[in-house]
Amino acid sequence: MLLEEKRQVIVEYGKKLITAGLTRGTGGNISVLDEKSKLMAISPSGMDYFETKPEDVVVMDLNGKIVDGFRKPSSEWRMHLIFYQKREDVGAVVHTHSMFATTLATLHWEVPPASYLIAYAGKKVPCAPYATFGTQEIADAAYNAMGEEYNAVLLANHGLIAVGPDMPSAFGIAEIIEMVCEIYYRAKCVGEPVILPDEEMELMLEKFKTYGQK
Repeated sequence: MLLEEKRQVIVEYGKKLITAGLTRGTGGNISVLDEKSKLMAISPSGMDYFETKPEDVVVMDLNGKIVDGFRKPSSEWRMHLIFYQKREDVGAVVHTHSMFATTLATLHWEVPPASYLIAYAGKKVPCAPYATFGTQEIADAAYNAMGEEYNAVLLANHGLIAVGPDMPSAFGIAEIIEMVCEIYYRAKCVGEPVILPDEEMELMLEKFKTYGQK
């Protein structure tokens, strides 16, 4: 089976989308890039994550052509593809419909650095303008808002997208930014959050480069 290990990763982390509370039903989508072949393994469209098998995962090239698989790819395949086409540091993309990120996205708010943990994604999390799901327009909007500077972006009236060098990293960023969104939301409910200054966020970005077993 072509990209069998990558397909297994999609199956494993698709289930985690549900168990981590990052989406419900068949919402959201995930992908990983095989660096050697430059092929993308992406979750199939509208399938129960707990029923998805490796053979259900779709393999596409960076031109958007299906190379292997009999299922329809996620309707958001363009939004995944654009990050692999334009950013060499991206090896995985995670798109969620998590509660607090989507709540802030519905307000068209960006997420400021009320928590230092936002540094996993950058100095803030921007909010991309609304565009219809599954279109090139939403792919362009997501990339233009995230650019090279950030690793996460809210999608207006829709959800969150996070990127990383591999699936554990991208998924971890999605989880952390959902928590940051919840902290910001809850703080706004009782007062005005104190935002960390830019110089502190510069320090956080540097410190996070060597955080953990790096």
